[in-house]
Amino acid sequence: MPAYVEPLAAFEPAYLALHRDGRLAARAEQARGALEACRLCPRACGARRLDGEAGICGAGRRAVVSSAFAHLGEEDCLRGRRGSGTIFFSGCSLRCAFCKNADISWQVTGSGVDVADLAAVMLSLQERGCHNLNLVTPTHGVPQVLEALAIAAGVGFRLPVVYNSGGYDTVETLHLLDGVVDVYMPDFKFWQPETAARYAGAHDYPEVARRALVEMHRQVGPLRLGRDGLARRGILVRHLVMPGLAAESGAILAWLARTLSPDTYVNVMAQYRPAGRVGEPDGRARRFEEIDRAPRAVEIEAVYEAGRRAGLWRFDHRMARRPWAVDKSL
Repeated sequence: MPAYVEPLAAFEPAYLALHRDGRLAARAEQARGALEACRLCPRACGARRLDGEAGICGAGRRAVVSSAFAHLGEEDCLRGRRGSGTIFFSGCSLRCAFCKNADISWQVTGSGVDVADLAAVMLSLQERGCHNLNLVTPTHGVPQVLEALAIAAGVGFRLPVVYNSGGYDTVETLHLLDGVVDVYMPDFKFWQPETAARYAGAHDYPEVARRALVEMHRQVGPLRLGRDGLARRGILVRHLVMPGLAAESGAILAWLARTLSPDTYVNVMAQYRPAGRVGEPDGRARRFEEIDRAPRAVEIEAVYEAGRRAGLWRFDHRMARRPWAVDKSL
């Protein structure tokens, strides 16, 4: 069994090497050009975001930030004792019928920030003692993130970067982040195109997510932890268990074990509840009777069992209890 524990002294956030030789600033400039006719997400809407036009995601030239704080509700390996330094970006390219943050994702509530202000937010999270920088729904904000990170790195920022996305990411945009992101944390929501079209308005989601996760894994590999139990580098995959979709969950977990690695760290999430778009009193998810309930305990356990049968063994909240999961010599 390989050890996925990294000595603290050996760790340096990936982007610092790019910053030292000027490649981080060059990468930011390259990403900024993508805003001329936006193709950052798979929708490829072509919005002229440099001119302030909003894309399908709802964002224009400036990133829109809903909130930024030390998040104590994330995975154990991210939150630690002092929290994950989380920035919630408003806007989203998916249209999930069950979105719990529709005011942020659909209505794009929040404040537009310049890149200097975004850099200041990053630095403030470091000053609060957060263990990492956790970028939530960042796909449409990659240029602004890179611009801000280049500024922050120049004045002492050195937190590891977590890219926390819905999995609806193009390989081309992920190439801009190669050598920048330390931890990728994508969702993998649906296996069947018809399911993705019905519940997220994105028929291509399963194929896009598979390509994206392969690229993420190529860049960072399986998740590695420090001796303090905190994530240092690698991929952590989230999968939300939804009612009646156990077969799709099993297919996703089998694919992760077969195509990425049996050592893939997975958070099987059991918190699905029917929610919906703000402004629709009954909630959009309630249009779909088959998902108008929480998943049952037997469904959740069936997903775990499917993962174990596929060969996966690193599940969030369980891994630390397995003595062979940590190499105590490091």
